[in-house]
Amino acid sequence: MLRRSLTLFAGLALPLLASAQSNNTLTVYTHPSFAAEWGPGPGVKEAFEQKCDCTLEYVVLDSGGDILQRLRLEGNSTDADVVLGLDTGTMETARQTGLLAQHSISLDSLDLPIEWQDSLFVPYDWGYFAFVYDTEQLPNPPKSLEELVNAPEELQIIIQDPRTSTPGLGLLLWMKAVYGDRAGEKWQALSDNILTTTKSWSDGYFSLFMNGEAPMILSYSTSPAYHMAIDKTDRYQAAEFEEGHYLQVEVAALVEASEQKALARDFLQFILTADFQRHIPLKNVMFPAIDLGDELPEVFDRLIQPDNILFIDPATVAEKRKSWLDEWLNAMIP
Repeated sequence: MLRRSLTLFAGLALPLLASAQSNNTLTVYTHPSFAAEWGPGPGVKEAFEQKCDCTLEYVVLDSGGDILQRLRLEGNSTDADVVLGLDTGTMETARQTGLLAQHSISLDSLDLPIEWQDSLFVPYDWGYFAFVYDTEQLPNPPKSLEELVNAPEELQIIIQDPRTSTPGLGLLLWMKAVYGDRAGEKWQALSDNILTTTKSWSDGYFSLFMNGEAPMILSYSTSPAYHMAIDKTDRYQAAEFEEGHYLQVEVAALVEASEQKALARDFLQFILTADFQRHIPLKNVMFPAIDLGDELPEVFDRLIQPDNILFIDPATVAEKRKSWLDEWLNAMIP
């Protein structure tokens, strides 16, 4: 699935030069893990600016939820030309704001585990939510979500707040996909195992998990790739759960109020080229949205490969999100 030739995408870079204009600035609202020095943002900025004769500027907000909230608050007066960092859990809510415009680009080159045709949202990466564990602290991790829910209180985990964090919302949807109407009681059962609920993924992963505060954290099936490829260690691995894993697709979109729509569309098209996507696997630590062929680091062949893909239609998520959040909040109250 991920090993096709790159020749399919070679031609996509050429039209970028056509519509970009000199001295243009493209403003992209995104989140810290994308724009950070160690993230894909700097490489993407350099590669795009070499093609567009423009300046790419990031406005960094705390999370995908904050990007959506900022867009709502600013409305048609926003400075954003593109928002990058929403996902399949938040995109329908973003669509309903009416603040996004059609991208009008071909999505034929996408290589995702699900079919994707959408006039507003362009995927830029994907992965599965998973609990990453420290093999030195926890040599025998749970093998299912049910086993984790029923684990002894001594097994402490770190999760993220579904109101502020896209991984946190992902776990909410994972629990709902597996347990349906019983999700509330399962959250209550799991609550004794939760050491803390952080505002963002990075708060929990870098400040707590990597300092040994708990042996497991909600993260991604792809997270071990970074440790194996960059840290040169197999210490941190993802636990494969027999119920399956919830799919996340991260997306970008054009803002309706943008005065740089042509340039913004060039950027959205640039997302589906190897020049953008080669920065994803080890800098955003996710699967690329197109087939990178042999450029995909070989450590990705060593990641868990869930047999069962869990996914709730984004429109259903938008409709039920508030009631599911209320269910989670009620379960977390002692």
